[in-house]
Amino acid sequence: MLPRIFCLLAVAALGTPVIAGEPPTKPNILFILVDDLGKEWIGCYGAQNIETPHIDALAASGMKFNNAWCMPQCTPTRVTLLTGQYPFRHGWTNHWDVPRWGAGAHFDPSLHATYANVLRDAGYTTCAAGKWQIDDFRVEPRAMDEAGFDDWCMWTGFETGNRASANRYWDPYIHTPESGSRTYRGKFGPDVYCDHLIEFIQANKSKPMLLYYAMALTHGPLTTTPDSAGTEGQREQFAAMVRYTDKLVGRLLAALEEAGIRDHTIVFFTTDNGTGLGRVTRNVRLGRTVSGGKAKMSEQNGTAQPFIVNCPGLVPQGVTTEALVDFTDILPTFAELGGAALPEGRIVDGQSFAPLLLGQADDSPRRWILSMGGGPAVLRDGRVHPRLAYDDRVIRGKRFKLWIGSDRRPIKLYDLQSDPWEEINLIDSTDPEAVAAKKRLTRIAAEFPEKDASPAYQRNPAQKWDKKEAAK
Repeated sequence: MLPRIFCLLAVAALGTPVIAGEPPTKPNILFILVDDLGKEWIGCYGAQNIETPHIDALAASGMKFNNAWCMPQCTPTRVTLLTGQYPFRHGWTNHWDVPRWGAGAHFDPSLHATYANVLRDAGYTTCAAGKWQIDDFRVEPRAMDEAGFDDWCMWTGFETGNRASANRYWDPYIHTPESGSRTYRGKFGPDVYCDHLIEFIQANKSKPMLLYYAMALTHGPLTTTPDSAGTEGQREQFAAMVRYTDKLVGRLLAALEEAGIRDHTIVFFTTDNGTGLGRVTRNVRLGRTVSGGKAKMSEQNGTAQPFIVNCPGLVPQGVTTEALVDFTDILPTFAELGGAALPEGRIVDGQSFAPLLLGQADDSPRRWILSMGGGPAVLRDGRVHPRLAYDDRVIRGKRFKLWIGSDRRPIKLYDLQSDPWEEINLIDSTDPEAVAAKKRLTRIAAEFPEKDASPAYQRNPAQKWDKKEAAK
């Protein structure tokens, strides 16, 4: 028998409208997605040697999640949260840097609905700022509009053949609907993105808004910030980048207050994957030295990310929850909060946890969550495909976590209740609870397709900067 989630998906796939519940008025949604930062750098999650007062205050007066799962790497995470689908379904199981590698590949909104499409259709005005990297704006200057955004201010990504576009921080190369792509001399990119959102808030405060702040911070290269000029040590530079991330969160919250809409705006704060790898990004959390877990599916530094939701008077305050959530749940949750219909004729893997956020439930509806995806994709016959036919993945319930290898067989099982750092593999254990958990999670995995999908897109026209052309 299929798990309940897949039974619900079958209804959505047949095109039956699924209408989410609507609050008395549509709340604004501010979704902050930090780039490459794990719990070991966030104070309220037990990080040491760093101060993140604005993020910590957001958690203290809101809801902090301990078990929210991203995908392990950039592209799988970003496409998953946009579409509400797992990588095995939408096809972006691996990283593909579209501006740099091209080959006609891109995120195709004609074949994928995003949460921005969903909310704009429900009457929201929408804006995105920061990092996109799943389209090449030279080929698709209106890609953001097609993905559901009315306005945007995006780092273009590193465009092959355009050295200036590598800059996301100082002298950033940014694309907007008014100016196209250009360099902002003497500017610090994260300030430009944040300023754009604040201006949008001021201009649209009387309308329901979706604000997507996909921060460029704290991804490499290491750099100084406007608050850390002259900082030379690499570890000190990274810590300063984290502190500036926190400062920008504070600026956005202050802008909401100034606009008079703070108590009508649900703020989501999370990150796209674990901290980037390297000695300088290690930090102490809960008494342990933690190495960055980007591209890894380990629990404490890779897959389980900071996730905080806050709205005074709407989201319960000072709550820490063990509810299970993964990034497929973002789209259906936004839809329910905004009184929107889920995409018609398209499968949504996630489930809304809006009732939990609104204090109407004690838990999310999830009984299991999943994470998968990492490393670079491959190019075959002129199209992007997954590196493996069946990518490694992890599935967890409330207590146990199962690792499944590329041969579709279980390889590791951990009791996260007694072993949160995943040090004792129970895959061959005869303990009745471990045996039952292995069977239960394996049975769920058996319902997934035997082969992961490839990304679906109508090819962009061949360009001289495409990877295919560069290989000649």
